[in-house]
Amino acid sequence: MFGVVFPNRSFPMDVSAFSQIDTSHWVLDMNTFVGEAYDQIREMCIFLLNNFTLPPDKALAVYIQSPGSQFLLCGAVTLARPSAVLTLPWPEPSGQMQLMPADSAPVSAKIGVSVEDLASLQSLDVTADKRIERLALKVGENLFNFMQSFCGVVGSKLVVPMDILDRWFKKFQEKAKRDPEYLKGFVL
Repeated sequence: MFGVVFPNRSFPMDVSAFSQIDTSHWVLDMNTFVGEAYDQIREMCIFLLNNFTLPPDKALAVYIQSPGSQFLLCGAVTLARPSAVLTLPWPEPSGQMQLMPADSAPVSAKIGVSVEDLASLQSLDVTADKRIERLALKVGENLFNFMQSFCGVVGSKLVVPMDILDRWFKKFQEKAKRDPEYLKGFVL
């Protein structure tokens, strides 16, 4: 079937660590694994085991759910990509959690795994998509802040020098060359 590893937190675990909901859905209750410290688990490696044959048009999708929130897609594995290290961007718990009787089980975070049609998944590398989006936003913010320092106001319009983009780009490149850690700050 499949196995998972939480880097620096667990030994490899197979599907038996998950509760099977039906033939194509499994859930790992994070409360039994790490208690309320689920949000400290930031990465998960999922891999197909040799004896599991996943149809070529299917994927094993991985979802996370904080208490009271919806499931969020983190990524998937396929026959073409039989393993993946996924970032777990835990959503903030919803404020809509219900009060539970004292004798009921605590509400906990979950990791869900499901067999899904490959075509129905937008992108197998959700984490990379989010990093690219964050990088674009950070670079745009850097450009905006740079331009803002040279702005003038004429009537209701902001006016900037014509060479402002060239000046910003040269400064951006120089910083990146001088300090290799500079660009890493944009991706984190």
